[in-house]
Amino acid sequence: MHPFRHFATITRHRHRVIAHCFRVGIGWQGLFHDLSKYAPAEFWAGARYYQGTRSPNEQERADKGFSTAWMHHKGRNRHHYEYWTDYSLVTKRVEPVKMPIRYVAEMFCDRVAASKIYRGDAYTDAHPLEYFMAAKPRRRIHPETSDLLEGWLRMLAEQGEDATFAHVRKAVKQGEY
Repeated sequence: MHPFRHFATITRHRHRVIAHCFRVGIGWQGLFHDLSKYAPAEFWAGARYYQGTRSPNEQERADKGFSTAWMHHKGRNRHHYEYWTDYSLVTKRVEPVKMPIRYVAEMFCDRVAASKIYRGDAYTDAHPLEYFMAAKPRRRIHPETSDLLEGWLRMLAEQGEDATFAHVRKAVKQGEY
């Protein structure tokens, strides 16, 4: 059990996301990023499964076959594509729906910040894209949302933060994909 280390990690991550959100023009939204991680349902599971090099949800999932913390988190945080699912009248199944661009921007900021926190000094601007691509075949996300996020992550890997954050900021200001 590592409550102090977990608290420090989630707080460092959150503050980095907030800074990134201000850079892309959604600072107010960023101030509310991941507040549910401090709720007991998420915090204590995170402290119990804390490792410091990856999400505690992955270890909880490996241990129990599911993550109660993740189920709590994804249902309360609109920057996760898993939040954006609904029952389709066409397929009669739960399907991914297109995310509003401001939440895609927050998801981008979240992924970059998480890579920085978990990779530490080994971080490069290619890491968020590598992480995204590794799980792409298994991911259930709306195709337009996936393409937008992947494009921004590719731009980050190829052109760096300044150009990419300015590009995302412009896209958010325009309000559409």
